[in-house]
Amino acid sequence: MNPLARRADSPAPLSGARLNSLRAGVLGANDGIVSVAAIVVGVAGASSSRNAVVAAGVAGLVAGALSMAAGEYVSVSSQRDAEQAADVPADAQTNPWHAAGASLTAFLVGGIMPLLVVLVPWPSALTVPVVVMAVVLALVATGWLSARVGGASPRRAVVRNVLGGALAMAVTFGVGTLMGLAA
Repeated sequence: MNPLARRADSPAPLSGARLNSLRAGVLGANDGIVSVAAIVVGVAGASSSRNAVVAAGVAGLVAGALSMAAGEYVSVSSQRDAEQAADVPADAQTNPWHAAGASLTAFLVGGIMPLLVVLVPWPSALTVPVVVMAVVLALVATGWLSARVGGASPRRAVVRNVLGGALAMAVTFGVGTLMGLAA
């Protein structure tokens, strides 16, 4: 059997525009989840102040969403410029506004989850473990969903999401803890 042939039960291939939005959305959601979670666990490692953790989470959410949108717009605009130079038909070109909007929205949706977990009045000793558990569950969900939408293997997507997110949180918690000890 041809390994490039599509299975009869697999979904139809996504168009370039849909793949662009899927890529921007998956990147935005994962980055929102991981970035905001890493910020809050890093600050929680440095300080037991709930206000500091929440303030850092809100700032990270806003800054990250705007940065993701701007980055997607600039990146996809460059791609579109290349498509125009190559005479790709206008209706087949990528749309930087769609990518920016998908990334911004997905970052906010993903990033709000660890922030909501932090807003629950847990004892400070539970903040990091609860955020980590919630983030692992969210990364499993986004990995599975993105794979299903894209017609790929959910297992691989879930594993890379969880490993990448866990590594980011572990490193930022370690840095935060070291910074807290140095203060």
